[in-house]
Amino acid sequence: MKEIVLINITGPDRPGLTAAITGILARAEVNILDIGQAVIHDTLSFGILVEMAGGEVMADVLKDVLFRGYELDQQVRFTPVSAEEYGRWVTGQGKPRHIVTLLARRVTADHIARVSEITARYGLNIDHIDRLSGRIPEGLPADQGKGCIEFSVRGEPGDPARMRAEFLTIAQELNVDIAFQQDGIFRRNRRLVVFDMDSTLIDAEVIDELAKAAGVGDQVSEITERAMLGELDFKASFRERMALLKGLPESVLEEVAGSLRMTEGAETLISQLRRLGYKTAILSGGFSYFAEGLQKRLGIDYVYANALPIENGMVTGEVVEPIVDGQRKADLLRELAEREGISLEQTIAVGDGANDLPMLSIAGLGVAFRAKPLVKQSAKQAISTLGLDGILYLLGFRDREGF
Repeated sequence: MKEIVLINITGPDRPGLTAAITGILARAEVNILDIGQAVIHDTLSFGILVEMAGGEVMADVLKDVLFRGYELDQQVRFTPVSAEEYGRWVTGQGKPRHIVTLLARRVTADHIARVSEITARYGLNIDHIDRLSGRIPEGLPADQGKGCIEFSVRGEPGDPARMRAEFLTIAQELNVDIAFQQDGIFRRNRRLVVFDMDSTLIDAEVIDELAKAAGVGDQVSEITERAMLGELDFKASFRERMALLKGLPESVLEEVAGSLRMTEGAETLISQLRRLGYKTAILSGGFSYFAEGLQKRLGIDYVYANALPIENGMVTGEVVEPIVDGQRKADLLRELAEREGISLEQTIAVGDGANDLPMLSIAGLGVAFRAKPLVKQSAKQAISTLGLDGILYLLGFRDREGF
């Protein structure tokens, strides 16, 4: 007669403990049905679900495990598992799995409590909780830390849209980011990442900087803001802004390019994506002059942006078709995915404005980065708290893996 027993071991982490316990089980030809181990601040939590012969054989094995645990300064607990309980556990393995990712400068108990309360209320069971971020040293300024906790949850929420809305509400309230995504084969198998440029890869709207130099800064900034909020058609607003730049000296372009700052985490993200073999692209409603400069600096594979016509050393203010607007970005994403021989599920799109929504909506992972409210609400995921390298956490990568 076979018996199923859950063995839980907790105590100081010690080298050789796993080998010692499983060595005892091996001598009795025990079957391992499930196993898990975690170490938090040098304290071990170790669980093994085993199947073994009952009677005296089981009694001897469990006694040896108990004594060996005592010698290693561990607390050992045995829990019998009935056939019915085991059967329910087995049938549960077919349930959908999702990943909830919590991003914050500092993770607090309140953050964990609020996230876990929502997951429970929508019928999701937390199977694993992992820290993806590195250890934060004492004394680090609050605005420089990076915290990420990943929850692996089982089940399907009854109302996913409402649950996402609740996540967004508490994210804004607590100044954190919360991502919810399916845990499928594509999550760590993305191959192409496309970026908007202005206010995404760089911390500025280039056309606004050019407008300041041309003396029409306020007019262009107002148009840009309304376009990014989705209040104006991008193509019409682009033509209007370009006309205001007519007569700008070509020398100003180099000055503006030299003053542009990379967004927090952008260089780290691109270098890690390149190291991991991802293809990258800039799909920008801004200007190719500046996008191509970023391409050289970061090693971007593809660039698609708008031309900035110059004649006799002056910006003409004319527009060259096709304008890279929202629909054009989505079309380019499809073309690049086809060129790379991958599905759209294997793509990531990152942007901040309303004209980025079409590409964010068709990408396997669409990320609104420090985005306008409309974009944040409409995108699949959003990051506002951390830098661009926070996207690596959404892919499941850990700081200790080298970024």
